[in-house]
Amino acid sequence: MRAETRHQLKQDRFSRVTLEAAENAAHWSVEHQSKIIAAVIAVVVIAAIGFGGWYYASQQDEKASAELSTAVRTFETPVRPAGVPAQPGFDSFASPQERATAARKQFQEIIDKYPRTHTADMARYFVGLASEQLRDYPAAERDLQEAANSSNSNLAALGKFALAALYREQNKDQQAVDLYKKLIDKPAITVSKATAQLELAGFYVTQQKPDEAKKIYDQVVKENPNSEAASIAQRRETALKQ
Repeated sequence: MRAETRHQLKQDRFSRVTLEAAENAAHWSVEHQSKIIAAVIAVVVIAAIGFGGWYYASQQDEKASAELSTAVRTFETPVRPAGVPAQPGFDSFASPQERATAARKQFQEIIDKYPRTHTADMARYFVGLASEQLRDYPAAERDLQEAANSSNSNLAALGKFALAALYREQNKDQQAVDLYKKLIDKPAITVSKATAQLELAGFYVTQQKPDEAKKIYDQVVKENPNSEAASIAQRRETALKQ
């Protein structure tokens, strides 16, 4: 009984740490990312992993998850407006680049210190996102590709989703489209079919392909009636006609 109690306490502590990191990452993503990858960053991958049965029995793994939470908080720390000095008692950065540099260092330290943990896999995903913010595209592609190749389907889906956005930034359009289609064919908890469909449709709109976008929006509405995804698709399809 005592062993079971200790086991449960460790699980609860891990879940609490990962959820805290997820909440912080969500705040950062909504406030600072311009692409939809930001909407799913960490919230889903950490929560899915945490509740999916990834149990860290060793003290090393518990430390790794706690450090991940700290690094994510760094990633969502506010950026001061230009010319505004730092305020005592309030963490902030002078620029998004300064923040991404600090966060990337912390995430990389987790990978170096705990290379055989699942936390390191998540940290590598974040390193890729930070590298993208720093316009270090080769490094971002390397780490996001590794996440995309993960044996964990939820982390792999997020890796593909972020990688698609990275390809779009580099005008590698076909590579981005291929990844979205893979996610549509094989969705995950972290990236649903509708999410990938909406992003692909939005991309077609930017490429002046409204007919392709409309087909996808119609499909989303048909497959997801009375859902938020359907509402978004309907609004975007209406905007195409204006």
